[in-house]
Amino acid sequence: MAHIEGALHAEALGLPDAPPMVFVHPNPMDASTWLYQTAHFSTWFRCVAVDLPGYGRSPRASEGLTMVDIADACWEAVDAHATDDRAVLVGCSVGGAVVQHMYHRRPERTDSVVISGCGWSEVKEFAPGRIAAYQAGGLGYRADYALESFGKSFRTTPLSKWLVDLWMERNATADLDSILRMFAALGAPDPEWLSRELRAPTLVIRGSEDYAVGAQTLADRIPNAEFVELAGAGHACHLEQPWVFDAEVLRFLRANGHHDLPAESSFGSSSSRTIRG
Repeated sequence: MAHIEGALHAEALGLPDAPPMVFVHPNPMDASTWLYQTAHFSTWFRCVAVDLPGYGRSPRASEGLTMVDIADACWEAVDAHATDDRAVLVGCSVGGAVVQHMYHRRPERTDSVVISGCGWSEVKEFAPGRIAAYQAGGLGYRADYALESFGKSFRTTPLSKWLVDLWMERNATADLDSILRMFAALGAPDPEWLSRELRAPTLVIRGSEDYAVGAQTLADRIPNAEFVELAGAGHACHLEQPWVFDAEVLRFLRANGHHDLPAESSFGSSSSRTIRG
C-alpha cells in the first residue's frame, strides 16, 4: 500500500457472513474507541474496527501519506475481514474524513455513511497546532488530547481516566512520525467533490460540546444527509453517550433500508435532531 508499511491492523466482531460495518477512529485514539459500538452492532453486522497508521497495532506511514492512501488501506482491511457486501462506514474526526474518501474510492461498496466529530471549513487551522503540540510533547501529548475530546462533565469521571490510560498503555506500539504524517494529510484542503458528491445516505452527528467546527456545514454540503446533535457530549460522543449515539444510528439505518434492525430506543430522545433530505 502506498506510503504505509504493510496492511493495517483491524479487529472484527460478528458473524463472518454478516454485512460489513466499518469503524475508523479519531485522533488520538485507536480502534478500541469503538468498543461499545462493535459489541452492540455485531449483533447484526460484521464489525471491522481499523487501527490507522501509527496507532494500535498498525504499521508506520512514510513521507507523502495522503487521505486516499489511508482510505484504500482501510478498504483492504475490510476485504481481509468481511464479505464483499455493501458496507456501512462509520468514522469519527479524522475517521470521518477517511470514510468520505472511502466512499469515493468504492461508491458501489458503500451502503451508507455515519460521520461524527467532523466538520467542514475552507482552511483547517487545527492541523498545524496539533502537529506542533505532538512535536513538543511527543506521544505523551495523547493523554491531554484525549481528555479534550470529552465533554466537560465526562472529562471528570473515572471512566474517562480509564479510557485515556487504555490508549496511553499502547504508546509502545504507536509511532509519532506516522501520527504527524496523518495530520499533514488531514490538514490538506478537502477537494470540493469530497462532500458535495457524497451520494450515499449520510448521518452527521455532533456533540454539543465538540471543539470541532462546521458539522452543520458539512451536513448541508452532503446531498442526502441528516444532522443530529447530542446534548452535553464532546468530540468523542460515541464514547460518552453510546446509548444515544447507537439509537440514532439504528434509526438512521432503519430509515435507509435496514428494516430488520430494532425500532428506535427511547434513549435517542435526549438528542436534538435536524433532518435534511
